[in-house]
Amino acid sequence: MASNKILAICQFGGDFIANSDGSMIYSGGEAHVIDIDRNLHFHEFVSEISDMFNCNMDLYTIKYFLRNNKRTLITISNDKDLRRMVDFNADSTIDVYILKRVESKMIRSVVADSGTSTDAITAAEGEATPDTAKRLRITNGWDSLILGVGQPFDSSKEFREALHKYAIAKGFVYKFIKSEGPRVTVVCSAKDCPWRIHASKSSANQDFTIKKMNDTHICERENSKQSHRLATQSWVASVIKEKLRQTPDYKPRDIANDLQREYGLRLSYHRAWRGKAIAEKELHGSQEQAGNELPWLCEKIIETNPGSIAILQTTDDCRFIRFFLSFYASLNGFEHGCRPLLFLDGITLKAVKRWKLLAATAVDGENDLFPVAMAVVDAETEENWQWFLLQLKSALGMSRTITFVSNRQNGLEEAVSEVYEDSYHGYCVLHLIQEFKAELDDSWTPELKAAMLDILIRAVYACKADEFNDCIDSLKSESQELAEWVLSMRPQLWSDAFFKGLRYGHYSSAAAQTFNEWISTRQEPSVLQMIDMLRCKIMELMYKGHDSSNAWTDILLTPSVTSKLEEELGKARSFDVVCSTGNVFEVKDATTNVVNMETWECSCRRWQVRGIPCPHALAAIERSGWCIYDFCSKYFTTECYRQAYLLSINPIADPVHSTSLVPFRAKRLPGRPKRKPVEPRITSKRAVRCSKCRGYGHYKQTCTTSI
Repeated sequence: MASNKILAICQFGGDFIANSDGSMIYSGGEAHVIDIDRNLHFHEFVSEISDMFNCNMDLYTIKYFLRNNKRTLITISNDKDLRRMVDFNADSTIDVYILKRVESKMIRSVVADSGTSTDAITAAEGEATPDTAKRLRITNGWDSLILGVGQPFDSSKEFREALHKYAIAKGFVYKFIKSEGPRVTVVCSAKDCPWRIHASKSSANQDFTIKKMNDTHICERENSKQSHRLATQSWVASVIKEKLRQTPDYKPRDIANDLQREYGLRLSYHRAWRGKAIAEKELHGSQEQAGNELPWLCEKIIETNPGSIAILQTTDDCRFIRFFLSFYASLNGFEHGCRPLLFLDGITLKAVKRWKLLAATAVDGENDLFPVAMAVVDAETEENWQWFLLQLKSALGMSRTITFVSNRQNGLEEAVSEVYEDSYHGYCVLHLIQEFKAELDDSWTPELKAAMLDILIRAVYACKADEFNDCIDSLKSESQELAEWVLSMRPQLWSDAFFKGLRYGHYSSAAAQTFNEWISTRQEPSVLQMIDMLRCKIMELMYKGHDSSNAWTDILLTPSVTSKLEEELGKARSFDVVCSTGNVFEVKDATTNVVNMETWECSCRRWQVRGIPCPHALAAIERSGWCIYDFCSKYFTTECYRQAYLLSINPIADPVHSTSLVPFRAKRLPGRPKRKPVEPRITSKRAVRCSKCRGYGHYKQTCTTSI
């Protein structure tokens, strides 16, 4: 293993011939040689084989034999498998076979005595005989986790996990003879069975390596139709954990059925139920501890950040329902530094499947996300949205008319209209585009799909009805049904030509992506940990905004707006400008537009919609020698940007044990609840008395008194 490099003979297009002793010989096809070292990645290896044999590797799998074992083919499917092959066969030559997937291969069985051969169908790859159908996944993976002497593992824990799965796949039960930190010795639990394995930490490379192994079993393997003794509750939890993360309502009966179908094991309902309970505890952490500390967190947020809103709502029996949080720094920044535009998002966090995050976010002068308020709830419903909006309204007040943008689903449309009666509520363009793409089936070519999507985006940005109608006509020329679908999506909610609210050129939010990036997915955080992660990220965001704005000493508008106006000003210099009165101009490019500098209006409507001068207005400003800064919305100025990030969020010390307990309201677990035994009646026991010395507290047999 000095150089960690092997010479692989890649063989393709041949067949295996099975000998009478069960070993196999590869015959026919073509062969090429590849140098493989430990640093080679699996995808690079696959790419080289694909180029070498000019084949689609999605249809093939890569296998090899262990030393002195021509019966079992080992699959290479990832970087770890490839490194193991290199480590196990370092400084030597090995045959690698490229075999077809999902195809039964004809293997010629050679009879030694007669020399004749018969054809037999075997499940070489993907196919399964009736006896092996239920064990298919194990046969394809777990039975090759233990390869033999010299196989390295990263740690003792990894070796134990591999051994556990290997034993389940092979259908035997083992027991530990020695289970120390650096050494593990395991034997088959069956009497007189010689199977044995010993692994210990290698002094050379610090890997946990198999040193000795006797792979011979003379015991009868455990019947897979019975509940496997190694399929413990903890093992069930480890197997279903990832699926339970994606599907929180995974039922115990479904768990038992899946384990029988995928692993060939029959588990009782109780064992599946207990496995799910263990997995849920590992995934969600101690929810009770988090619930206990939430009241403390609310008090500390309000104490360290005066003016902030932290509301914990519970049931009559003090169980958690939902939590609302909005920092005073965010409320003040939105009120004085952000345009009156809020995006409402119901976010499913990748790291926290059990809870939903409701968020209200704005945009600053740089068009970056600015968090205003958030809430943790159990589901995205109309009731929760209405509660969230009521708390938001109480926190913000009604000093100005707010424009909301959302997907208008899960009760949002009704909740916004009830809580904010005089507001405007638009439809998120990102959701509109996703639904539009779903309408384009496979009959549309990629080029035509791109063209249709471009027309839809132009319809969104169209500021006049004539421009919007031109886009609809373009859609009708390709598909009448598609044009009718666009009109049925209520353009008055998303097109600038008809929407009455002010979005300032911002049509969707990146809140879902941002919040998911903020929360670590390495482990399932509790609600308390999730809130604390978001608090720290928002605190850092406020600091960075304040710090960056201090460097803008020589500009009046934010850098992104300044750059955009400079770009459009270059186009505006080619326009013809005619002054009608002191404040009214006629600007000609491809069309003729009227610009009113006093009312900040242009007949193209882009100035009114976006809040910054359109190219026609810029031409008039350039013609008159005025300052562009005086004709931009205040929300794009550096002064307003500094107001948004003026205040900071103060830190909070580590939580201490709280005296106020708020357990989480959880759904009832499946299965019959266990009843507590009836307390027995309190009965008086007769005192024990010795018949020899007539003393109490002992018997005659234990009496030590001499008579």
